Amino acid sequence: MPADRVTLADVLDGAAPDATGALWRLRGAARQLDANLIRLRPDAHGDAYVESDLDVLLVVVEGSGTLHRAGADEELAPGVLVFVPRGERRSVSAGAAGLAYLTCHRRRPGMTIGRTPAAVAAVAVEGGEAPCLLPRVCAECGRVADDSSARYCGRCGERLPRTEIQP
Repeated sequence: MPADRVTLADVLDGAAPDATGALWRLRGAARQLDANLIRLRPDAHGDAYVESDLDVLLVVVEGSGTLHRAGADEELAPGVLVFVPRGERRSVSAGAAGLAYLTCHRRRPGMTIGRTPAAVAAVAVEGGEAPCLLPRVCAECGRVADDSSARYCGRCGERLPRTEIQP
């Protein structure tokens, strides 16, 4: 796989002024790393969540904001690099000029069809997941939100669909 080479300033300059969420992401099936360039609107506030599986490296590219975690707020500005360990509750909010940051983490394996591991099968016997997870699946990156009340994707920042299930 050839290496992705981009200039983040070019990605930001080339995006529509009102474009938010994942403006760029690392591509290719045979990789071990995921990376996303996320842009938040001015004064946007993300919901707090816990990423239970992945450590994340966050690098601020443009704008300013705040990382809320572990009972403390950390100011974000261009050039700031922050390591956020898995299991830590966190949220990001943008400052008055908005915020653009790069996230890097180990790639999650894609969803596959095949044999169900015993631990998952045991849960499925007792009822498993709700019949429809569609409102929790990010249309942009395919990640399923852990929290049923989440409004934004924890991986790429896109707004999750709000689908009402009709009886």
